[in-house]
Amino acid sequence: MSWDPEIPYNDLPPLPPLDIDLEPKRVLKAAIEARAALATLAQAGRLLPNPNVLIHAVPLLEAQASSEIENIVTTADELFKHADSEGGDHATKEALRYRGALFAGVDAIRKRPLSTRTTAMICTRLQGREMDVRAVPGTRIANPVSREIIYAPPEGASLIREKLAAWERFVHAEDDLDPLVRMAVAHYQFEAIHPFHDGNGRTGRVINILMLIEAGLLDEPILYLSRSIIARKNDYYRLLRAVTVDGDWIEWILYMLSVVSESALSTTRKISAIRSCQDEIAERARTATPGGRHAQFLAVLCEQPYCRIGTVVDRCDVSRQTASTWLRALVDVGLLHDIKVGRERLFVNHEFLDVLTRPE
Repeated sequence: MSWDPEIPYNDLPPLPPLDIDLEPKRVLKAAIEARAALATLAQAGRLLPNPNVLIHAVPLLEAQASSEIENIVTTADELFKHADSEGGDHATKEALRYRGALFAGVDAIRKRPLSTRTTAMICTRLQGREMDVRAVPGTRIANPVSREIIYAPPEGASLIREKLAAWERFVHAEDDLDPLVRMAVAHYQFEAIHPFHDGNGRTGRVINILMLIEAGLLDEPILYLSRSIIARKNDYYRLLRAVTVDGDWIEWILYMLSVVSESALSTTRKISAIRSCQDEIAERARTATPGGRHAQFLAVLCEQPYCRIGTVVDRCDVSRQTASTWLRALVDVGLLHDIKVGRERLFVNHEFLDVLTRPE
C-alpha cells in the first residue's frame, strides 16, 4: 500500500496490524520490566503517609511536560503557584487545563469504560471549548522548522468516527495482548487518526494514563510519563512516523515500554525523596510552632508547595489569626518563604518545591 504525506490517510489500517507479531521476545522482556517498575511505583505510592501529595503534584508536573511537548511552555513553579487559582499566563492556564482534563478522565473511566466520548470530553477540557471530530478537510501536519508536510490524517467526520470506533474496540479487545503493548499500539493509532482540530497529542497522552489505570497497573494518575518523552522527543516523532511509513511497530512499542519503565523508576525515586522531605519538614515544624503538631496543618504543608492562609483556616478549622501565626513562625525559622501575588500572600515550602521539580 502506497502512502503519500500530502494525501489524507483514509486507508489507515485498523488494529491490530495484520501479519505482525507485536510481542516478540524482546517486547515481552521489555513489557515485564515495565510492569515490574509500575508495580514498584504503585506500592511506593501506597506507602506514602499522605498520598494526596502525589495526586496533587505529579499531574501538575505531567501537565507541564506534556504541554511542553506541544511547545506550550510554562514552569513548574508557576503551575504550583496558581494551582488553586485562576491566575497565571496563557501557557500556565493551558497546562492547568491539562491537569483538569486528566482528573476528569480518571473520574470518567471509574464510571464507564474508556470510549470515543471520553476522548472528546478530555479534548474539550484541554482546549477550554467544545471539541468534536474534525468535519472540515485540509488538516496537514508539518515540520515546525522546514514547514514540509509530513502527514495528512484521515478526512471526513463519518470516516473519523468509524476509525475511532475501531480504535475503541481494540482498546477493549478480550485477547492476550499485554496491556502495555496495547497502550503503545493504541497511542499510535489515536495520533494517526488525529480526530480533533487541535489537542490530539495531549489528549493521547492523557489516554495513556487512563489505559494504565483501567488495566489495574496504576491506582491513581501518578506516573510522570511526558518528561521521559521530552528527553527523547525526536525519537517519539521519528518512531511514530516509522510506523506509518514502514510499519515498524516493534521499535515504536519498545520505545513506549522504555518510557514507561524510565518514568516509573524516576517517579519512585521522587516518592522516596518526598518522604524524606516530609519527615524533615514535620520535625522542624513541630519544634517551631504548636501548629506543627496539627496533622492537617502538616498535610497542607506537604501536599502543595504553595500555601494560602485561607487553606489552613479551612483544613484545620482555626481562625485566620491562628493560621497566620503558624505560617509566620515557619517563615521565621526559614522553613517557608512568603511572597505577595496580587492581593494575596503565599507561603512557599521552598525545600519541598525543589524536591518536586528537580530531576530524579
